[in-house]
Amino acid sequence: MLRSLDGDAAAYRRLLAELRDRLGRYFARRAPPDGGLADDLVQETLMAIHAKRATFDRTQPVTPWAYAIARYKLIDHLRRSSRGRFRPFEHDDEFAVDDDSAAADARRDIEQGLAALPERGRELLVAVKLNQEPVADVARRAGMSESAVKVAVHRSFLRLASRLRGSGDAP
Repeated sequence: MLRSLDGDAAAYRRLLAELRDRLGRYFARRAPPDGGLADDLVQETLMAIHAKRATFDRTQPVTPWAYAIARYKLIDHLRRSSRGRFRPFEHDDEFAVDDDSAAADARRDIEQGLAALPERGRELLVAVKLNQEPVADVARRAGMSESAVKVAVHRSFLRLASRLRGSGDAP
């Protein structure tokens, strides 16, 4: 390598021939078994070595420098050839999970809001609005008029809404 850098063309040809053999073995062991891929990688590496030979540190051995270039060429090829074959998990429907955290948070908030209501108003609200029982049945069971049940449910509903908004001011 040193003689080739000093302008010795015969030494440069011997260097390239020796590197071609070593790189051929290197890529044969590491490259995927595609037809001619190892040869293509050898050629790419030799061209990179030719283009970068002026950056070679004369105090260092040439083989590790050449193998480092070869390694990067192999990595570049593997990256190029795998593009589009892999998708991140967040784009894969097989791993998709419904995010029901908002529903769980809402359920918890409503349960806490209901627990803060007076017992009678809470029972009427749950029976009419959540369980969808007929107002007439709820009124009969509670010993109230239908109008009184509707008013009590409405007021409880307003208190719950106020708590959920965070104001805490109940009508």
